[in-house]
Amino acid sequence: MMKTGTILKQPDSKEDSFDELKQRIHSKLVDKLDLTRVGELEGDVLRREIRLVVEHLCDTEDTLLNRAERERLIGEVLDETFGLGPLELLLKDPTISDILINGPKNIFVERRGKMEKTTITFRNNDHLMQIIDRIISKVGRRVDETSPMVDARMTDGSRFNAIIPPLALDGACVSIRRFGANPLKLEDLLNYKAFTPEMVMLLEGAIKARLNIIISGGTGSGKTTLLNTLSSFISNTDRIVTIEDAAELQLQQDHVVRLETRPANIEGKGAITATDLVRNSLRMRPERIIIGECRGPETLDMLQAMNTGHEGSLTTIHSNTPRDGVARIETMIMMAGFELPLKAMRTQIASAVDLIVQANRLQGGPRKITQITEIVGMEQDTVVMQDIYRYDKQGIDETGRAYGQFIATGIRPTFMSRLESAGVRLPSSAFRQRVMLED
Repeated sequence: MMKTGTILKQPDSKEDSFDELKQRIHSKLVDKLDLTRVGELEGDVLRREIRLVVEHLCDTEDTLLNRAERERLIGEVLDETFGLGPLELLLKDPTISDILINGPKNIFVERRGKMEKTTITFRNNDHLMQIIDRIISKVGRRVDETSPMVDARMTDGSRFNAIIPPLALDGACVSIRRFGANPLKLEDLLNYKAFTPEMVMLLEGAIKARLNIIISGGTGSGKTTLLNTLSSFISNTDRIVTIEDAAELQLQQDHVVRLETRPANIEGKGAITATDLVRNSLRMRPERIIIGECRGPETLDMLQAMNTGHEGSLTTIHSNTPRDGVARIETMIMMAGFELPLKAMRTQIASAVDLIVQANRLQGGPRKITQITEIVGMEQDTVVMQDIYRYDKQGIDETGRAYGQFIATGIRPTFMSRLESAGVRLPSSAFRQRVMLED
């Protein structure tokens, strides 16, 4: 019985002859195409017409193919012509969350939290480079020896990163973080036990009361998914400005202005940074500013915006704990080039940020909100923080998957009056010290 998503590979000699046949038919197809006619057709009509041409070309080849091989050949030629070649099969599999390409012959995927190697390959590095160019050209990005790294978004919203030779020694390397056409909703995350209903009530109230929230976490911990989920609580009447390096946020509100940074051109000029966009956004009358990720000098501008009439703003940062997150914010403020005293920086952070939501990817793949931490204020030179909820990891089960329990610490947030002023009423039992949910 074949597992879902498993891709079988024929013996090398037969596979090589199959690839040669595919290349031959693809070359003939390119020669036969009437580009003026192609330009007049769209979508399914075009694909159907090209399929007829490919079927005719298959008939002209003196090669014995069974029905399954013939269908596979036609499908792969069409994918090469209209799609992303070998990647198409992986992109059609909804169970795959990450696609990792280490050169043309080594392709790995993450499926349900587990990494596995596929039998999909590219012909060579040139073939892989063609697919990379096809992806990034759609969003106005480029990659070559003078600019060998690129971040982009794919048509389905997935995050795309590529690094090519000479920086990548074994051929081009590609990382695709999947974001499906139907992003995870609040109900999905509750079903996956990423957090508890009490935690959701607090976060929903914090969004409605216009608290400033930072989502902290490591790579692949689900920060962007969580940011999308929390943004669903924002009022449809608020004017929102989003700022990202590669647009991934999928906000459902009507009044959204989406901004994206721009890399330098081939002459090293024309770059538009997140700092430029944050400063410009302040002139656009935003009610909330959402930065996809703070990773540099724009952090200082973001904090100033939070402190000067743009309450209810959201962003994400890379860090392993809320306390590490504060230290990282300090480092990023220094990157802005200002010689601010440490106490002044921390006072700015404590004044601007109300909540830090920590997301972690645990062993075996589960993603959890491990801490919801309130920034209370300053005590001498120290930022005072307190955990309202946390996740305690208790062990690893027989499948290698981490398990644990969500705990309410018994601490009642100091911003409750702000929630009540915004019409948000939370039951006192939501903060009673106890175990809320066990895996």
